Amino acid sequence: MTGMPIEDEDAPEPGGTDAPGRALLPEKEPGAFRTIGEVAEDLDLPQHVLRFWETRFTQVRPLKRGGNRRYYRPDDIDLLRGIRRLLYGQGYTIRGAQRILRERGMRFVQAVGRGEQTAPAFVETDHELEPDTPPPPLGRADRASLNAVLDELRACRRQLAGVRGATNAADAQGE
Repeated sequence: MTGMPIEDEDAPEPGGTDAPGRALLPEKEPGAFRTIGEVAEDLDLPQHVLRFWETRFTQVRPLKRGGNRRYYRPDDIDLLRGIRRLLYGQGYTIRGAQRILRERGMRFVQAVGRGEQTAPAFVETDHELEPDTPPPPLGRADRASLNAVLDELRACRRQLAGVRGATNAADAQGE
């Protein structure tokens, strides 16, 4: 015997729902709750990404049962699909996707997830554009405080250089 499995005409297709390691479960109804594993597989994402998104998007709130098992409603899945499309399909950052959720709402992002809407393209900035006017000059008290801190830092640097020099000299004598 070569150890090769015997093929059977009635055997399940490889990679199907009855592949080795998976229980034979009937297909769920469209409105049924899904586990995090099922949602992760459906969205082609690792489970830890879905858990991370829960921390970044307050709108993602799966039902949690005993042992902290997560169960996602169809609306939750549409929202996650929309977030995925914003982040991976349209190139938004997490902050940008949060902004879309805040400005357009959860229903809009769910529609993006179903392919019914497309989020607007825009260039994201990490900070607001600053005016071209320079900041006001420092007052005497502020300037004096900054100079005192600078003098203290210079003294620390001299002290470190002295310690470093003594250590290097001791190392040279030990060689």
